[in-house]
Amino acid sequence: MEQFESLGLKSGIWQGLLRRDTAPARIVLVHLGARLAEARVTAQEDGLWRVAVGIPSQKLSDGLQSFLLLEDEGKEGDPVAPDAAHLGSMNIVAGKPLDEDLLAELNLMRNELDLLKREFRRLAAARD
Repeated sequence: MEQFESLGLKSGIWQGLLRRDTAPARIVLVHLGARLAEARVTAQEDGLWRVAVGIPSQKLSDGLQSFLLLEDEGKEGDPVAPDAAHLGSMNIVAGKPLDEDLLAELNLMRNELDLLKREFRRLAAARD
């Protein structure tokens, strides 16, 4: 059974473990449909492969940035094949405008929670 487990992002390097019997073909990092880099794959033990790829800092900006790890049979430097297999994704959120959006969402959730509390209290009082 094939399975990619992300180990997260540290010092700009996204790492993960791929469980499968055979070595993976080419694994590439993709952002907004563009191939950014090829991942380094090293054998760990039988059926376990470590995948590591750098996230280019120039691709980080305000908002949500999504990075994908795709596997295909291409050669180094080739574009990603349309039938590439999706192994994993990394979403990075940054920026002040996003902070404001999150605060607005948090305030909305607090208001909804207050509404639920009032309704539960009303129902409990009506039952007594």
